[in-house]
Amino acid sequence: MIAQVAGLLNSLSFVETVVVVMGGSLVLAVVIEVVGVRAVSRMVGQTSSRLDDILVEELRLPIIVSVVLSGLLVFLWSPVTAESVMGVEVTQLPVGKLGLSVIVVVWARSLNRIVNRGVQALETEGRQYEFAPVFSNVWTLVMVTGAAASLLTLWNVEITPLLGAAGIAGIAIGFAAKDTVANFFGGMALYFDDTYKIGDYVVLESGEAGTVVEVGIRSTTILTRAETLVTVPNALLNASKVTNESAPTRRKRIKLPVSVAYGTDIDRLESLLLETAADEDLVLEKPVPRARFRNFGESAIEYELLCWVGGPTREGRTRHRLNRDIYRRLGEAGIEIPYPTRDIRVDSPAAQAAESGGDVESQVS
Repeated sequence: MIAQVAGLLNSLSFVETVVVVMGGSLVLAVVIEVVGVRAVSRMVGQTSSRLDDILVEELRLPIIVSVVLSGLLVFLWSPVTAESVMGVEVTQLPVGKLGLSVIVVVWARSLNRIVNRGVQALETEGRQYEFAPVFSNVWTLVMVTGAAASLLTLWNVEITPLLGAAGIAGIAIGFAAKDTVANFFGGMALYFDDTYKIGDYVVLESGEAGTVVEVGIRSTTILTRAETLVTVPNALLNASKVTNESAPTRRKRIKLPVSVAYGTDIDRLESLLLETAADEDLVLEKPVPRARFRNFGESAIEYELLCWVGGPTREGRTRHRLNRDIYRRLGEAGIEIPYPTRDIRVDSPAAQAAESGGDVESQVS
């Protein structure tokens, strides 16, 4: 087949070769666009997943460009390329390298966009498909490096000295930017450990708490309840304790301590606490709220009301509403909330004399 094509091209003139090869590639590109790409687009448009749509959209351009430029490459490699164009031999023109360079750049761009858009689409479909944004950044770096190396090789640029220089420069940059490198690998470790994701509510070892809004190569940004942004280096997060209150489920248990006076009817108290929790809209019905007798305090019976809310950000408001309602109901039920009591004894000379049966003067003398 190849020999027949070569023989056919060899029998044609220069102009005829241009018309046949370039015209054929353009016709083939139009056929692929009209018949192939559009038909596949209609098929994937009927599926529920966005991944196949992204794949078709991003592969359309590199396929069409590759088909069109392949005609140019076939023309340059045909037997008639020994003929001259404007006094210069076709084989000496850099057109072929330019065409291959365009193909490399277009494919690198499309592959990069496929992965990045795919990651974003998977993040919106559910928590089990979430990816750390650092993965997209690493993939982009790989695509840029690969495309640059391919272009240098294509244009006969010796990359061995460049690799040696890059290694030396990498060592120097590594020492100069060791914190940045540590943050980068810290972000990778956080991703693979599945420590947290965007939207999770986390509590840092330093006491700061908030919702994760961005995970970058260098740092993680947290939005606190005070609506302030806190940026924490990934290396610091990787080396410290991070409490993720949104995992494994978003619901959170809260504990409300309640102290009542000794002699209180504890059955009545437990019923009052559970009724209060049941009447609060922010408290989940399941798991069922519970009242627990915790301790015999110095001046009070110490109870705890345990209940669950839909997320960590609802804890503060739920505590406020439950505490108000419990205080009001305890007052209506006549249940005392005791204050700590202390017996104070004051020793004076007169009191000591009275206890010993003598007078103060004789004791003093």
